[in-house]
Amino acid sequence: MALRVSILTREYPPHIYGGAGVHVGQLVPQLRRFADSVEVQCMGEPREGATAHPETFPEGANAAVRVIGTDVAMANAIGEVDVIHSHTWYANFAGLLGSKLLDVPHVVTSHSLEPHRPWKAEQLGGGYRVSSWAEKSAFLDAAAVISVSEGMRRDVLDSYPELDPARVHVVKNGIDTDEFRPDGDTDVVDSLGVDRDRPLVVFVGRITRQKGLVHLVRAAQEFDPDTQLLLLAGAPDTPEIAAEFEDAFAELSKSRPGSVRWVPEMLPRASVRQVLTHATVFACPSVYEPLGIVNLEAMACETAVVASAVGGIPEVVVDGQTGSLVSYDPKQAEDPAHVAGFEARFAEQVNRLTRDPALAARYGTAGRQRCIEEFSWEHIAAQTIAVYEKAIAFHHSR
Repeated sequence: MALRVSILTREYPPHIYGGAGVHVGQLVPQLRRFADSVEVQCMGEPREGATAHPETFPEGANAAVRVIGTDVAMANAIGEVDVIHSHTWYANFAGLLGSKLLDVPHVVTSHSLEPHRPWKAEQLGGGYRVSSWAEKSAFLDAAAVISVSEGMRRDVLDSYPELDPARVHVVKNGIDTDEFRPDGDTDVVDSLGVDRDRPLVVFVGRITRQKGLVHLVRAAQEFDPDTQLLLLAGAPDTPEIAAEFEDAFAELSKSRPGSVRWVPEMLPRASVRQVLTHATVFACPSVYEPLGIVNLEAMACETAVVASAVGGIPEVVVDGQTGSLVSYDPKQAEDPAHVAGFEARFAEQVNRLTRDPALAARYGTAGRQRCIEEFSWEHIAAQTIAVYEKAIAFHHSR
């Protein structure tokens, strides 16, 4: 059958900052191989390959309210399509409104869940109630919900028990192993002051409670003395989390002079690829992670991973094969003893791999092979098309 798709997203290349943007940027070209047409509606400044919508409310308005205003404009711009597919709460309301307006099915992808990110109340204030309402309304009305991991599917059904489990499908995130591959060049790491004769631990991500960066900085106090730590970390969610991180980083820098570096600017993806390649260990201390594309990026560069065993991470990082998993219980996030224990165990696993570079290399080789075999975008696009077909059938049966 003919299939015309509208993709709704906040982020779209080249302006992306998180995993959802990476996901959409990789998925759209593959979808175009299967569908008759794929239009993209995104937020922000104009760019090639998408219709961009600026925030329409004045700067003084609550951030969530500005998003909802942009959602209305996005919904109004959707063309003649057979299915609408929205990504994250930022675009979910646009998908819900467009579905009602055009009488076509709405598919949502759950890259994250607002009920599992209560710290966003710091960032959005009353807007967190708005974002939570927008997400819940869209999920409960959607013809299909795509979860990026089995763990995320469990979280979706736990958060929204009214949902029919038959409408919640797992289609995992993917990785382009041609883009992310071992890069033996050294210009980037040399420019960042990395000593290539010493072990290197790398973090890539935003400064947010979700990514657990403060835990990594505290754990690094226990790294072996010759181990370097390089943080590619920017875009803090709030001034409070920025200050907390900066204080922890300053304390670490004093105790490990010359071994700790922080790059707050977002590096080009090719530069990140080189940094990942030269890392002994990629560190992912997230306290919440639906899947974790960044772990796939590290694995595709043949780098061993040490990660927290939360959300969908155990579906990516195979403990004892492609890296090491460290237990963490989000329900004990306010227990100082549990948090300190997590940080100590994280440091132990990092030290284990930096002391045994041959083991780290074996994990890295196995990680790239796993990416090639399990996480290709072509396979993921085909699965997504299958969900669209189910959503269309469900919509017509309502």
